[in-house]
Amino acid sequence: MPCHLWPAKLATENMKASQFFISTLKEAPADAEVVSHQLMTRAGMIKRLGAGVYTLMPMGLRVVHKVAAIVREEMNRAGAVELSMPMVQPAELWQETGRFDKMGPELLRIKDRHERDFVIQPTSEEVVTDIARQELRSYKQLPKNFYQIQTKFRDERRPRFGLMRGREFVMKDAYSFDKDHAAAQASYQNMAQAYRAIFDRLGLRYRAVAADSGAIGGDLSEEFQVIASTGEDAIIYCPNSAYAANIEKAEAAAPSHARPSAKQALTKTPTPGKSTCADVAELLGVPLNTTIKSIVLATEVEAEDGTVQVQIWLLLLRGDHDMNEVKVSKLAGMEGGFRFASEAEILAHFGTKPGYLGPLNLLQPVRLVADREVAVMADWVCGANEADFHMTGVNWGRDLPEPEVVADIRNVVAGDRSPDGQGELAIERGIEVGHIFYLGTKYSVAMNATFLDTDGKPKPFEMGCYGIGVTRIPAAAVEQNHDERGMIWPDAIAPFTVAICPIGMDRSEAVKAAAENLYAQLLAVGVDVILDDRGERPGAMFADWELIGVPHRVVLGDRGLQAGEVEYQQRRDTEATKVSVDAIVDHVVSRLAV
Repeated sequence: MPCHLWPAKLATENMKASQFFISTLKEAPADAEVVSHQLMTRAGMIKRLGAGVYTLMPMGLRVVHKVAAIVREEMNRAGAVELSMPMVQPAELWQETGRFDKMGPELLRIKDRHERDFVIQPTSEEVVTDIARQELRSYKQLPKNFYQIQTKFRDERRPRFGLMRGREFVMKDAYSFDKDHAAAQASYQNMAQAYRAIFDRLGLRYRAVAADSGAIGGDLSEEFQVIASTGEDAIIYCPNSAYAANIEKAEAAAPSHARPSAKQALTKTPTPGKSTCADVAELLGVPLNTTIKSIVLATEVEAEDGTVQVQIWLLLLRGDHDMNEVKVSKLAGMEGGFRFASEAEILAHFGTKPGYLGPLNLLQPVRLVADREVAVMADWVCGANEADFHMTGVNWGRDLPEPEVVADIRNVVAGDRSPDGQGELAIERGIEVGHIFYLGTKYSVAMNATFLDTDGKPKPFEMGCYGIGVTRIPAAAVEQNHDERGMIWPDAIAPFTVAICPIGMDRSEAVKAAAENLYAQLLAVGVDVILDDRGERPGAMFADWELIGVPHRVVLGDRGLQAGEVEYQQRRDTEATKVSVDAIVDHVVSRLAV
């Protein structure tokens, strides 16, 4: 999709409802699971073409164009340079980095008539790195940041939620090139500031949270999350400080108390049919946080002779905690990946099926990892490695050796102490709409992308990448801003900022003249306004604009005009305000600034 399809500004001239395309529905389609999908479909903003593929209808496209315009302005202000890279990309570039094979089924692979391999881009690190290695030859050309606003495709296994998790989407992706690590960090911080400016201008409540960089590596990574109760992501933050992180990255303060001394005897206790920590705690009448959850994992390492050696791991967490797979993947020995152990492997090492597992009386040795909270527990409850039995009164040192590895391997929970010591952690839901991270030399080394440094020697570029989900932002905005009547758009990205609703315009010359005059005046001062000249009944007309979510509405009628008044109502207002005809333009403009 060429960049000229994403205009910097929208034309506001001659935008009347009769000339535009408005198509609203009373009911949402059966497959619409979340509010944004339901409302955007009902409002005629999107139309499903196939699984995870939607047509942006005129009303929805205006919103996306406004989002793109804000993104473009702030990226340009930050010194980034726009280009447009092809959607269809030769596989050779992706093979250079290994991602052609590693990326899996999300990468849509196609062949041309000559049986040559291509991909439909989900992102463009390879292509932009190829540009850099050809065009950026000297340190004198650095730093440089290229960006595009372009259609992407990821073959999601389960596309859902309309624009929230579609297969085809529009993304702004930017890539910085620097001469060294310090310069790359400066570029990263420049983009972090630009992203804050973008989301401030969009008028959305958001948090920038520390995130894990995943397979890309590096220690600089932030997600930008729009706060919404329906969000898929858990955001951890401290109300008393600036600390914020996603659930994968978040860390609670380490336990500060010493382990209590043992007070109970080790006892094998019958727990017939009770295989979960919650059920066992209820049966024994003990708090859930005195029980231990046993998770059995396996890693595989290929030996020099080609055989595969399997290592079994036992991870111990408090019964009320959950394992954090990202943290576990960073343990020494787990970096190459892990899987959950098979039932046969569990039986061979523990002698019983899952539900009654524990670190005592093992048939074969395992690598044991205790979460930090578990390491300071005493008199705890765990499986006895025998069906229908658990051990109570278990203690480190007395009943089993001190844990081989102690690490933070759990998800934080609300009420944990913040790692910065400023209070307790809280949790809210969010929708990820942006992500920035430092790439280092991952792609430049793989693709031999170098420049000549000050000493005349070739050196790989230090890179960063920065993404914003342009078509995901409208869906996130709706999830955050709606009521029982429909959507409530922030002014900056509303399809229209003001709707003029004349009652009986097709029957009254006075109403028609006043509506046309107000329309012209608002256009003249740069307001993005639409005049509803369709001749609809008031109830149907108001219902349409409330569903569509235009944030400001002006209603004109014969009776009000005779009194020299019109009615103004902001979309969140519970009732309309009478304003004189002479003052309405100034009144609307003043409300737009609020």
